[in-house]
Amino acid sequence: MDAGLVMYEEEFDRITSILNRLRVESSANIVFLVDKNGQQIAGAGEIDRVDTTSLASLTAGNVAATDGLAKLIGEKEFSILFHEGKKDNIHISIVGQRLILVVIFDERSSLGLVRLRVRKAAAEIERVLTQMEAKAKEVGAMEAASPFAEITDEDIDALFSE
Repeated sequence: MDAGLVMYEEEFDRITSILNRLRVESSANIVFLVDKNGQQIAGAGEIDRVDTTSLASLTAGNVAATDGLAKLIGEKEFSILFHEGKKDNIHISIVGQRLILVVIFDERSSLGLVRLRVRKAAAEIERVLTQMEAKAKEVGAMEAASPFAEITDEDIDALFSE
């Protein structure tokens, strides 16, 4: 996520709820959200089945590599990636141009269903991100308006040296 963007428990719970609903509605095994640096933000489903740290990191690398491919052919980015395996499939999509939504599913689901449900979940996650940004600006404005905002380290040193 952005260095200046803070996720509070309320937003984390909302995102986790969205991921859980996506997992159920798309009949997926695992759903998780990572930032473009490869840090896992939240997950749902059979998370203990995989090494999520490696999966998050490799997913971010995959997206970065694919962005390079897109630029080579004149595209801004490929916002959706799909990998089909013998048993499991991975659907990767970019959310809000900074997060990566990963859905791992098997033959109990279909690519069409996953894409449909991901579209809805991505829109909900983007709304949460917009609210987080607004909240961060509000908190920043409140901190800037603090009566202590103008006090410097020198002022504190001077106060205690007297």
